[in-house]
Order: sequence, then C-alpha cells, then structure tokens
Amino acid sequence: MPHVGRRSALFAGVGVGATPGLLAAGWPGRAPGHAPGQVRQRLSLTHGARSGEVTTDSAVLWARSSGRGRMSVRLESNGRELRSLRGPRVDERSDLTGRVQLRGLAPGRRYDATVSFTGDDGVAGQTERVSFSTAPVHAAPTSLVWSGDTCGQGFGINEELGGLTTYAAIHRTRPDLFVHCGDTIYADLEIPASFQEESGHVWRNLVSDGVEKVSETLEEFRGRQRYVLQDENVRALYTDVPTIAQWDDHETCNNWYPGEVLDDDRYTERRCDVLAARGRRAWQEYMPVPVSTFVERGGDGYASGRIYRKVPRGQHLDLFVLDMRSYRGTNDTSTHASQGILGPAQEKWLTESVIASRATWKVISADLPLSIPSTHADDLDGPSNGDDGPPTGREPELARILSAWKRAGVTGVVFITADVHYTAAHHYAPDRASFSDFDPFWEFVSGPLAAETFPRKDGLLDQTFGPEVVFSKGNDTDLRQSPRDGNQFFGHLETDPAGALTVTLHEGSGAALWQRTLEPA
Repeated sequence: MPHVGRRSALFAGVGVGATPGLLAAGWPGRAPGHAPGQVRQRLSLTHGARSGEVTTDSAVLWARSSGRGRMSVRLESNGRELRSLRGPRVDERSDLTGRVQLRGLAPGRRYDATVSFTGDDGVAGQTERVSFSTAPVHAAPTSLVWSGDTCGQGFGINEELGGLTTYAAIHRTRPDLFVHCGDTIYADLEIPASFQEESGHVWRNLVSDGVEKVSETLEEFRGRQRYVLQDENVRALYTDVPTIAQWDDHETCNNWYPGEVLDDDRYTERRCDVLAARGRRAWQEYMPVPVSTFVERGGDGYASGRIYRKVPRGQHLDLFVLDMRSYRGTNDTSTHASQGILGPAQEKWLTESVIASRATWKVISADLPLSIPSTHADDLDGPSNGDDGPPTGREPELARILSAWKRAGVTGVVFITADVHYTAAHHYAPDRASFSDFDPFWEFVSGPLAAETFPRKDGLLDQTFGPEVVFSKGNDTDLRQSPRDGNQFFGHLETDPAGALTVTLHEGSGAALWQRTLEPA
C-alpha cells in the first residue's frame, strides 16, 4: 500500500472555521452562541453523505449536520484504516454543511470513508459510510453516467411512484462517476402538493423546505437543495458513486444571463445577479465541489470561484466541465450577434487544456447542446442561433475552439450534455457543415432525470457544424409527458483497457435504447 502522505497534503476543509480566506468568501459574520444550559443532542447526518470530484489522486467528501459541530472522516481501503481526519467546524453560516478534500490518494483504489460530526460538547454523532474509487493511471476500464434536469415542471418526489427512480436505475449500472450536467434543481418552478397531469392522472409531491414558491432568498435556495436529498434513491446513489456537479440556469431561474432583470410577477427580487449569487452559494454549499471553487469575490460575501474545471479519470479519459452560464452575454436576439457564451478566459482554457490532454478521450461536459435551438425564438439561450450559414452570434467561439483542436491534431473529442429533456446521439462532420475547419466528433444528449419529457427537435438542428441525428427519443405524443410515462433518460460511457469507448443511452428504467462503440484514433 503506497504511503498516503502527511495530513497537510491529504486534507483540506471547507465549512465554518476552515480557512480564514475561505470563511470570508463563503459565510461572513460571527456565529451566534449557544444559550446557557442548552441540552446537547447526538448530531445526525440530515441529508446523508456523499463524495465528488474524484480524480486519480483526490476526492471531496460532503455531509450536512443536524447542528453545530466538527466534521470528521475515517478513511479506509481494503479493510485497513489509513487515517482519521479532523474536518471543518460547521454552523448556520454554511447551513450546517461541510466538506473535506482528500489529496495524495493512490490511483485505481477503492476507498471507504466514515463521515460524522462531533458536537461542541464532544459527543460523537451518527456515522455514514461513503465509498468511491480513484481513477487508474494505467490502461484500465473506467465508466461514467451523465444526465440532468431534476424536479422540473412541478414534478417533485412522488412517493407513490417510488420517488426519483431514475437515480436508482443509474445506481444499478455501477458507474465509477455520475456527472449531473446541470439543472440540479428548479428554483424557478413551484412544486405543489398535487396537480392533474394532461393524461388525467394526479401527480402527488412530497412538499417541504419551501418548494411551493420560487426561490429568492438564500434560505429558499438552500431549501431546494435539501429537498432533492430527501429522496432515498438519490442518497443511496451518492453513498456509492461520486458526483461531478455542473451549474446551469435553473439553479437560479430559466435562461438567465448576467445583468438580466426579470419581468415576472412571482418575484419580488428580480435582479438575476442577486438571485444567481444566492443560488450559487446554496449550490456550492450542497455540492461536493472542490475547495478551489470557494474564492472571495469583491466584498459581497458570496463564494464565487471559477467552476469550469478538468477532472482527470486516468489514461483513457479526461473530463472537462464547462460553465456556459456565468460568462455569457445577453440572450436578446438584438445583441446576440456580438455575444459569447464561454467568455475569453474559459475559451482559452478549454482550447489549451484539451490540446494538452494526453488522454485517449477528451469528454466535454456542456450545460447546453451545441445545435439544438432554444424553445423561445426571442431568447437564444444556447450556442446556436438557428441560422444554418457560417458561424455568427455565439458560434464563432465554438468555431475557433474546433479549428484550434484540428490544427493541433487533437483526437477523441466527445461532448455530453442534457438540458433539452430528451435523449439523442449527434454526429458532427465538416462535409455536412457550413463551417468545415474542424474534425468530426460526437455529441450525446440525455435527460431528464426527473422532469417533463419534451418533444424532439431533430429537424430543427442548426447546421453550421453539420450535425446528423443518428438516434433520438423523446415525447412523441400530443400531451405533456410526466416521469410517470417512463421517458426519463441517462447516458453511460465506458472505456475498455484498449481504449475503446462504448456509449449507451438508457431510459429511466435502466433499459438500453442505443449503443455504439467508438474506437481510439
């Protein structure tokens, strides 16, 4: 067993009391004291524990306590205890959430972590075991599942139907990693106790944490994050499979962009910049994202570090996680022609990081599909603009990236995404495109996890980069379709030791719909 390393190299914590700079960035202010004589109780893990951002040598562990206390982790592998770690102290400033970041782990190894909180009175609390596997550095199989869109269009946790069952189907595939491609919540859509579906069935939701109204305050955004973690299927998946979480629009409100002011009577706070700061703070508190994303911005007290990042998963796979929300220009069609979606810094990072990657496959996790048009003609939320001609609007960004990759001889680029509430396999090729200075690549779309299924847009794809629909499945009825109807979707990628990549698109039951094996160049 390789030596894991010193505590300073192995562990970093985020929570209240972790690191002064991080504390100032995330949760300003002084925690209130306990009342004299207050009875202390054994702390519980109110929303389970989970892992995330697992690479070849690092991982993040997350949990939420029922009260103020100190997070601790006991790390084991192959039945042997490696280390006990004293994590951050948590209190109301982080909504009692905390995380530790493990570094110096051995590649290609299964780890078990026992997570708990100890109260300020020294009483040890409830424990929960989290398992994860670091990625191998040699030629070994690795797998990931991806999807997006949880609890949208009013479809929350329906206990009569078993809750969020697509998460259970994902769990049964035993992936090494789960990538949530955005819309981890729907903060802008109410979840009522019940409503009648167009099919005539009555959908009944578990209702808690203020989800009956749109989220405006920090506490309301936190409540949305807590809500999803009440589901047993979600928590069971998260104890066994690490997560990569992506940030998109519904963590704040539909199709928002920086500087936007909402025209929506449901809101009293209509400035998207304010809503997004609160929504992102809650998202960061509740997701097992890296410590490096917690960086102080200005003096407003909200954690706002860079969240586009690379997650190395071994010799055959590097994952690149984009942020297509924070740096975009407006969605207004009158100004769309001069606006980007990634921003100059992220464009440069993506271009250069993919060129530098030595992995067989460079998997780009995008918030939005590249060529599927936005639902609203006057609100161009995605990269494409519906014009089949040469790149205009936001498209020159993608054109520059693809051309640079071609010049550098990059191979093995695959995009994965969700957002549009159906599943599809798209192949892009220059001989079908208006812009041809790029090498062919694939884009795979899969979702929703727990939301309404939308109609396919196969005949509407923007042809600037020559997409061809090889497979698709969505709502082909005349009625709005709920999760009850089964058209929920997720995708699965797996490399074999020789580097071949097998892509499988699944429906929410777990049944395979389509599969293709891609050979390395």
